[in-house]
Amino acid sequence: MAPATVLRFMQKTAEDKALRQALEALLGVGDGNISSEAELDAAETEALKGERAPTVAAFAAQNGFAFAAEDLVAVVEAFQRHQAGELSDAEFATLLGVADGGDAASLALSANPLKRLTSYLGKTYLGLG
Repeated sequence: MAPATVLRFMQKTAEDKALRQALEALLGVGDGNISSEAELDAAETEALKGERAPTVAAFAAQNGFAFAAEDLVAVVEAFQRHQAGELSDAEFATLLGVADGGDAASLALSANPLKRLTSYLGKTYLGLG
């Protein structure tokens, strides 16, 4: 469930201007929108994978998204690997816990709050619907 929480936090940065601005200030790079591969730039990626990961995880927890720094790093690395072509869409979805039995065409809704996120990921990364 931790990757799902990280993903919900990341998606929230696209929707919540105050959260995005606070994250931008915290990272010191980028625009604070880390909601997708397209929005996550190289400087943000390195900051999120580096020494700022624990600080970002603590910031996320203060905003209702509890996950470990290691979970954040794992999700950011998955974004990075998928963007580089090292992970197929199916592998990417499975790694993030949004695929049903490894079938990228069939996204599972593990909880109602994930419905919107699942739809977003399916459309954005897997070309569904």
